[in-house]
Amino acid sequence: MRILVVDDEVVMSRALTRGLTAEGFAVDVAHDGQTGLDLAREGAYDAVVLDIMLPVRSGYDVLQTLRAEEVWTPVLLLSAKDGDHDVADGLDVGADDYLTKPFAFVVLVARLRALLRRGAVPRPVVLVAGEMSLDPASHVVTRRGAPVQVTAREFALLEYLMRRPGQVVGKVELRDHVWDGDGEDLNVVEVYVGYLRRKLGRDVVATVRGAGYRVDG
Repeated sequence: MRILVVDDEVVMSRALTRGLTAEGFAVDVAHDGQTGLDLAREGAYDAVVLDIMLPVRSGYDVLQTLRAEEVWTPVLLLSAKDGDHDVADGLDVGADDYLTKPFAFVVLVARLRALLRRGAVPRPVVLVAGEMSLDPASHVVTRRGAPVQVTAREFALLEYLMRRPGQVVGKVELRDHVWDGDGEDLNVVEVYVGYLRRKLGRDVVATVRGAGYRVDG
């Protein structure tokens, strides 16, 4: 497995290289954001260990650029910032995991192996289906570039469908995941699909008779 380490602290990057090599990984190193971005774009890496505070381009900028270009290599962010909002920001811009400094090397390796098991599957920060987009972090839905006001439950229903583009999702599954299956009648799904159609257009959610609903990618 080949790992890219992007960290401007020479001592840290050398220690990571020695440790990861001893664990059987092949390791490349970059000491600034731009070099790290170029390598991540061009190299066939299985994972990237990315510091946030970097010269030239920050780790956030590198990560957002990679995800915008649909590079889905798993990324583990490293940072001395350990506040809840710092962690949330890192995950919201597309990181797969977040580890604060100082950290135990054995924990970093375990988290890397967990990321490698998941693989480089598409996981866009903003979900897009046709002329509609949904941003889970900011809870914003747009249609043809214009924001559309939806309730929290409408948002949850739309997000669940958009995370399964082209798949038919049954009423029972939607009720159980969006409403927790708390004794809600199945008709509640149909009612809320109707709300979404009135706000976003009749073509947004397709009905597959006898099977459920579908949002096309």
